[in-house]
Amino acid sequence: MSRTEFLKTVVPFNLLPNDVIESVANLLHEVNYSKDTLIYQQEITKMKGVDIIVSGEYESFFYDSAQNKRLLEKHHSGFCYGGVSVLLNRKRSLRTVIAKKGTTVYFLHRRDFRGLCHAYDDFFHHFTSDFGRRMLNEEFAHFAKKPTSFEESFIASEQLYSRKIESIESREIIYCKTYTPIYEAAQIMSAGKISCLIVKNEQDKVVGFVTDITLRDKVLATRGDSSDPVERIMDNPVVTINVHSYVYEALLMMFSSKTRYILTEDHGVLKGIISRNKLLSEQAQSPLVYIQSVKLSLSVDELKSKWEQVPQMITQLIGRGVNAEIVNQIITTVADTIAQKVIEGVIADMGTPPAKFVFMVLGSEGRKEQTLKTDQDNAIIYEDKANEHREEVREYFLKFADTVSEKLNYIGFSFCTGGFMAKNPNWTHSLSHWKRNYESWMLESLPETVIKFSTFFDCRYIYGEMQIMEELWAFLDEKLQQPMEKLFFHMANNALQYQPPLTSFFKNIRTITVGSQEVFDIKKAMTPIVDLVRVYALKNRIFKANTGERLKALKEKGVFSETAYHELNQSYYYLMAMRLRKQASQIIHDKVEPDNYIDPTSLTKIEQVTLKEIFKTIEDFQSRIKMEYTNSLFG
Repeated sequence: MSRTEFLKTVVPFNLLPNDVIESVANLLHEVNYSKDTLIYQQEITKMKGVDIIVSGEYESFFYDSAQNKRLLEKHHSGFCYGGVSVLLNRKRSLRTVIAKKGTTVYFLHRRDFRGLCHAYDDFFHHFTSDFGRRMLNEEFAHFAKKPTSFEESFIASEQLYSRKIESIESREIIYCKTYTPIYEAAQIMSAGKISCLIVKNEQDKVVGFVTDITLRDKVLATRGDSSDPVERIMDNPVVTINVHSYVYEALLMMFSSKTRYILTEDHGVLKGIISRNKLLSEQAQSPLVYIQSVKLSLSVDELKSKWEQVPQMITQLIGRGVNAEIVNQIITTVADTIAQKVIEGVIADMGTPPAKFVFMVLGSEGRKEQTLKTDQDNAIIYEDKANEHREEVREYFLKFADTVSEKLNYIGFSFCTGGFMAKNPNWTHSLSHWKRNYESWMLESLPETVIKFSTFFDCRYIYGEMQIMEELWAFLDEKLQQPMEKLFFHMANNALQYQPPLTSFFKNIRTITVGSQEVFDIKKAMTPIVDLVRVYALKNRIFKANTGERLKALKEKGVFSETAYHELNQSYYYLMAMRLRKQASQIIHDKVEPDNYIDPTSLTKIEQVTLKEIFKTIEDFQSRIKMEYTNSLFG
C-alpha cells in the first residue's frame, strides 16, 4: 500500500483533502525500531514531531514515583503518537513510549504537523477533543497535570485517600451479653486489655457497646449498681464499615456519628474493631485530624477561626491531586461539625427542647457539595404536639433557629439571600406541616414553584431525631409512587433552560461581561447536571441527596449506562475542582469574597480543551432528557 493510501486510513489524516494527504505523504520519513527500544520519556523527551505506526507496536504508559507502569496502553498500525504532546504539553512527551520488535513508523516533523493543525480545524480538533476526554479520567489527569512535588504529592494522595480499611490492623472483637452484670463486663475488659466491649442480645445480634467512658460516666459518677445488667448502661448505635472501604470514609463516619470505635465487616461477617485514635495515628498529616480539632473547639470565636483555615487546607488537597468529591466531603464534614457544635451550645443555653426535632440542611450543603462560597440553607422539623403545647413548642424553636442562624452567620456561613433558613418562620414547622408543604409542591407544581422549592428535595439530616427524617422520606416515597408528570415536566424543563457556554462548532467558550472581565459562571455550568440527576433520582425514588451518590444509584438501577455514569461523574467533579481552586485562591491570595466566575484566558490549554469536552457532555445529557421527557411528558 502506498503512503498516500495508507494515510487515508489513519485518523485524523483521513479528514484532510486528497491533494493535502498526497503532499503530507511526501513529507514522511520511515523509521524502524528493534526490540524494546525506549523512544520517549514522559516530561523529558522533547518531541521533534509525531509518529504514525505502520506496523509493529508502541507501548505507552506513565511511571509513578515507585517506577510502576500506570495506565499502560498498546498501540498498533494506524495510531498517531505525539500530537497532544506537541500541541498541549510544551512539546514534551506526555507519556513514556517503548517500541516493540519490528516496529516501523512514519515520522512527520513538528513544523509540518503544526501547519496542518493551523490550516484544518477538524484535524486539530481531533487531538484536543481526544485529550479532553482523556482528562476526565481521574488517574490520567493526575499524571498529565504534574502537580508540584510530583512524587510526594502522589504518595500523599495515595496514602491519605486511597488506603483501605483492610490495610489497617484491627483488634479482635470481644463480646458480652445484655444480661452480663456491669462488674463482670468491666472484668472482661480488664482481662482483655480493651477499652470497648461489644454487647449482643440473646439472638446473638450486636445491640450496643460499653467503653471506659461509659463505666466512668454512667456507673462511677452516678454511684450506679455494678450488679445491674450491662444493657442498662450500654451505648449505641454500633457503627460498622466494610473492609474494602477507604480509611477517610471510616473517619468521616466516626466524626458524624460521634463514636470512638468502628467494627469492620466483610460480606456481613464482623471481622474486627478499630479505634478512632488508631485511624488518626495512621493519618497523622490528614485534614481529618483537623476535623477532630474542630470538634474540640470551645467557643464560637474558635469555630470562626477554624472555618477561616479551610481555604488553605482545600488548596493543599487539590494541589495534591485529591479528588474533588473527597474535598467536598471534607468541607461538608467541617461545616456539619461546626453546625452541630453551635446547636449543642444553643441547647445548653436555652434548655432541653420541648419536642423531638430535626435540624436539616438543604441545597449544596444538603447534597454534601459545599464550596467556599456558601450561605445558610437549613430548616427545622419538630414532632407534632397536642394543641395546648403548640405555641410553646413553636416559640422555643423559632428562638432556637434565630440564635443558631445568627451564630453561623458570625462564623462565616452568611444568611441565605432567598430566606431559605430555619430563622425564617416559614421553614421551622411541625412534621405534619412539612408533609403538607411537600405534597402541595408536588401536586400543584408550577414552573416558578419548582424552581423555588427544588432545594428542599436536596435535604439531609445533621442533628436531632433521625426517625423524623425517615418518616418524611417514607411519606415522599409514597407520594412519588403516584403520577407526578407535572412535577417532572417542570423540573426537567427548568434544567434544560441553561445552555453550556460553547460557541457554535465548539471552538470557544462563550463568556459574559462582569465588571471589566470576560468570564463564564462555573456554578451555572454545573447546574444542569445537578438538576437533571435530581429529576432522575426522584422519578426512581432514590433518596440520596449527593449528586455523585445519585448517579451511582441510577447506574446500579440501570437508568444510566456505565459510560454515561463515568462521563457525568467525572465532568461534574472536574468542574467542582476548578471551582474550589478558584475560590480558595480568591480568599488566600486576592483577599476578596469568592465568586463563581472563571476567566477562560486564565486557564491552560489543557483546561480549556477539557472544559469544551465537558460542556459537550452536558449538552448530550440535556439532549437525552429532552428526548425522553418530550416523548413522555412534554406531549
